[in-house]
Amino acid sequence: MFAAAGGLSLVPQPFDGPAAAAVAKHASRCRLPPRRRSLFQGRAACAARPATSGGSGVDQEEASREEASRIGDADPRQLRRSADWRAARAYKDSGVLFDGKIEAFNNGGLLIRFYSLLGFLPYPLLSPSHSCKDPSRTIQDIAKDLVGSSISVKIIEANEEEKKLIYSEKDAAWSKYSSQINVGNVFDGRVGSLEDYGAFVHLRFPDGYYHLTGLVHVTEVSWDLVQDVRDFLHEGDEVKVKIIQIDKEKSRINLSIKQLEDDPLMETLDKVIPQEGQLVSDSFDTSSSMNIEPLPGLESICKELLQEDGISDVRLGRQGLEKRVVSQDLQLWLSNVPAKDKQFTLLARAGRQVQEVYLTTTLDQDGIKKAVQRVLGRVP
Repeated sequence: MFAAAGGLSLVPQPFDGPAAAAVAKHASRCRLPPRRRSLFQGRAACAARPATSGGSGVDQEEASREEASRIGDADPRQLRRSADWRAARAYKDSGVLFDGKIEAFNNGGLLIRFYSLLGFLPYPLLSPSHSCKDPSRTIQDIAKDLVGSSISVKIIEANEEEKKLIYSEKDAAWSKYSSQINVGNVFDGRVGSLEDYGAFVHLRFPDGYYHLTGLVHVTEVSWDLVQDVRDFLHEGDEVKVKIIQIDKEKSRINLSIKQLEDDPLMETLDKVIPQEGQLVSDSFDTSSSMNIEPLPGLESICKELLQEDGISDVRLGRQGLEKRVVSQDLQLWLSNVPAKDKQFTLLARAGRQVQEVYLTTTLDQDGIKKAVQRVLGRVP
């Protein structure tokens, strides 16, 4: 359903870069044949030429006639489509973007012209910039307004046998804008779809458009225990997010909402177990920390941490009871308290209970995280 004849140019419009030679090579192999009148003239000239040696002249003339007949019988429209399929494959292999005209739409996506071919852009592969302009509009209304305009897309499938020509505007947007983002950047975002494992958030760039989308994993939504992300976020919500990881090979962005706020636990720990001269707050239960039972399994974890290279000392610190539940299971968090004299602070949390763990180590923060992950993998 995607192939269609047309009177458009055989050779794609020129572009710069390594793909130019590939497209030109494909196109040069597929010039349309001359008209039959020229072929007949060629045959007459060949027939008038005397044979040179034995039967070789006859053989050459017969071969020329067969070739002329084969080319003359070819459908120029089919030759044009074959050339355009080769050009489409060159675009796909090179990753060069293509500005295509939107000719129509259906329930699944947009139909976009690629010279004599008609390709398909599924709605899920549209850039979020369209839906974020007016979230209340349906995708069909958006598609209707796009008909007749041109958009920049990347060809992600070009299969001539199956007549499949598939575009992605999201991939094109990644090629254009991924160089403008870095880990640690903070963006205004708009919540898109919600899943059990997290929320997809569209990032608004300085031009006011939402070009890229990242994932806020359920563990990065809030410092509180999040059992269902839908209890915290709703589609269309405007939020601030921080980029915490970029996977350029997979075109993925990991985001965090909670890392834009200080861990409230650190504030409450300092209030419930104040340093000298500080007043006690009621942020925690008033139970004495001396009466709190040690967290089950924490002692074994501390012993295993001492087996890790780069960790020279592990000591338990302050403990307290929170009024909120952070996690039912024992978890270890790296505190955002600045390291001092190579001493970092971990937070062991389970239920309402929290315990500080002091590490003396030469490892950096990433090294500590990896060491903790290895230990938790060994300790049942």
